[in-house]
Amino acid sequence: MFDCHVHAAPDIVPRIGDDADVLDAYRSDGFHGFVLKGHYESTVGRARALSRSGMPVLGGITLNQAADGINPAAVAAALAAGGRVVWMPTADAHTQERAGLPRLCDRERRLDRRVFAVPPVDPDARTAADLVLALIADHDAVLATGHLSGPECAWLLHRARYFGIRRVLLTHPSYTVPALTPAEIAELAEAGAHVEITAYQLLHQPGCTAAALAAVARAAADRLVLSSDAGQPDSPPPPQALRRLVDELAGQGLDPGVLEAAASTVPARLFLT
Repeated sequence: MFDCHVHAAPDIVPRIGDDADVLDAYRSDGFHGFVLKGHYESTVGRARALSRSGMPVLGGITLNQAADGINPAAVAAALAAGGRVVWMPTADAHTQERAGLPRLCDRERRLDRRVFAVPPVDPDARTAADLVLALIADHDAVLATGHLSGPECAWLLHRARYFGIRRVLLTHPSYTVPALTPAEIAELAEAGAHVEITAYQLLHQPGCTAAALAAVARAAADRLVLSSDAGQPDSPPPPQALRRLVDELAGQGLDPGVLEAAASTVPARLFLT
């Protein structure tokens, strides 16, 4: 299996273990590799160090306030150093603020509460966003939509096609942010985006059920990607979290072979090939 979304220490919030602990958990469980995500710093260097183990470990950058938002310079540096994914704003997206979800500025109140968006929510961000997309295309990296809204995801997908980006992942689109419906998700999948469902949703998203996630999986069709988004102290170890998600969705009548592929060959092809 290949987990394309996991968190580890060091971080600003408690994690189940550090990078080496998470690597050991995946190796013990027979995983092929994983993608290390951080909301507040580039994980490119950390992933490169872990890859010396022989297991493919990938990193990238998330365009939150710590990266100065939609910042082409931060993206250029991360990709030139070997980054494989650029996540659009997550913890500092305008949707995160509106939903009252945790942000760094909640912990450090001397920081301002500015938020980030792309068109059509913030038309002024177009020039910077276009350069970010051009850089992703140049490096054949993965564009992940973060916590941005449905209209922004649609705009990003449209511009991704313009720039020739081959790899687009809707970041847990049925999560609290951006809270897209299965019909909205199906439309974006048909336009070429892969669709992520995470074990974190099953474990921690208020009101989320296996049946609701199964509806998203059906909307995603062959563009489904399953990941853990684990690393929280109150979640199972990431490999177990991802396997639980597969089992819960299979219990909803989805094809186990399709689900296994969505947690292994599909994300591996999206990130590695």
